[in-house]
Amino acid sequence: MADNWATSPTPLGSSALRRSLDLHLDLPHGSRGIGAALARALREAIRTGRLAPGTRLPSSRALAADLGVARNTVADVYAELVAEGWLSARQGSGTRVAQRATPRAARTARRAPLPPHPLNPRVTYNLMPGTPDVSTFPRAAWAAAVRRALTAAPSEAFGYQLANGRVELRRALAGYLARVRGVDVTPERVVLCSGFHQGLTLLARVLHARGARRVAMESYGLPHHRDMLTAAGLQTTTLPYDAQGTDPTGLTPRTHAVLLTPSHQFPTGVPLTPERRQAAIDWARRTGGLLLEDDYDGEFRYDRQPVGALQGLDPDHVVYLGTASKSLSPALRLGWMVVPERLLPEVLAAKGASETHSSVIDQLALAEFVHSGAYDRHIRAMRTRYRRRRDALVTTLATRAPAYRVTGISAGLHALLNLPPGVSESTALARTTREGLALSPLTFHTLTPTPPPHPALILGYAAPPDHLFPGALNALCRALT
Repeated sequence: MADNWATSPTPLGSSALRRSLDLHLDLPHGSRGIGAALARALREAIRTGRLAPGTRLPSSRALAADLGVARNTVADVYAELVAEGWLSARQGSGTRVAQRATPRAARTARRAPLPPHPLNPRVTYNLMPGTPDVSTFPRAAWAAAVRRALTAAPSEAFGYQLANGRVELRRALAGYLARVRGVDVTPERVVLCSGFHQGLTLLARVLHARGARRVAMESYGLPHHRDMLTAAGLQTTTLPYDAQGTDPTGLTPRTHAVLLTPSHQFPTGVPLTPERRQAAIDWARRTGGLLLEDDYDGEFRYDRQPVGALQGLDPDHVVYLGTASKSLSPALRLGWMVVPERLLPEVLAAKGASETHSSVIDQLALAEFVHSGAYDRHIRAMRTRYRRRRDALVTTLATRAPAYRVTGISAGLHALLNLPPGVSESTALARTTREGLALSPLTFHTLTPTPPPHPALILGYAAPPDHLFPGALNALCRALT
């Protein structure tokens, strides 16, 4: 696998980047036989229906850059699959999945102390985790999507809606999640919600109504997620955590569901290892338990192709949850769940007519934004921007504050900053607060009675606009040295 899937070595404003599309493919590591492996992966994605007829593929130049292979290799694979009838290629419209490529029949049996608040007037630089750079919201492209969506929308779109949300967005998300995150999904199993919080609340109600009483969480996470589960009458327990990250191997039938961030554990930044991903799936199959996958920043991997969603391993036992909060803006209040078929009626009943629904206009606009390719273009541009931020953070600290070590994979919108011996979280927070920085201590995210073995700060590098980020790094180094 290439080291630079996420960010092709293409200038941010180039036409090649603007035309690029993301595509999730499961390919073996190493370069031997990469052409044959790519052809097999594309055939399988088309055969299973993950790449639907008419889906446009990345250009050979963009995909070759993503995979770190020669452009001729990708071009030869495309030509081979065109000759076999899997793909079609027409001048001016790119390479697409052939309309006659029929997928296999669908499976019908699937049933601590509070950190400084960034709105405080004394805060100059917001380095809180989980916050995107909202100054980069694509206003012009979004406005154009709104205009197109409103022009094309049927009159009934402006009335009261079904609990699962507008079909236009459910279709667009189904295609996108299958293509980019490897999710096994149909539009019928997508449920739109006003964000992750509403999705988790609905699932907690459904679990409790089904007789579930115990939900496991990771040792580190967000305390209000635990509060939402307990508010629904569920008891929470925590999974062990070690050098390899979250350990689900000790799960028993007494636990009925597990909330995980498998692609990029929040906030430690360690992904769930392949062995532990399989252990979680094995537990769910053995006990009938449910895995709740919070894929909060799965598209933002900078050093290699992102790991596919856990849901793709077993759609019958995993609920996939995602939102537009990190990728676009938390102001949109748009989230989605991909629900196992057996749970769908209960989730929709729990949502019902009394639950808050996302703006239909925003749903229609996001559907158009995804369908037009603008969402892909925005994600790729932000991936480039955030990778540069993270690289600058790591390089600056290594030079000016080498005692402080950044850990976690190169991904997401935040990093874990381990403190050196003799420096406590409270001391570090006091220093950073004096410099006008808002950060979060690891202790605040610790969901076990035992404090973390090593003090650390959670440093979000995404929120400051580009013109403020160098000042934020300088203030951070002054506080730490």
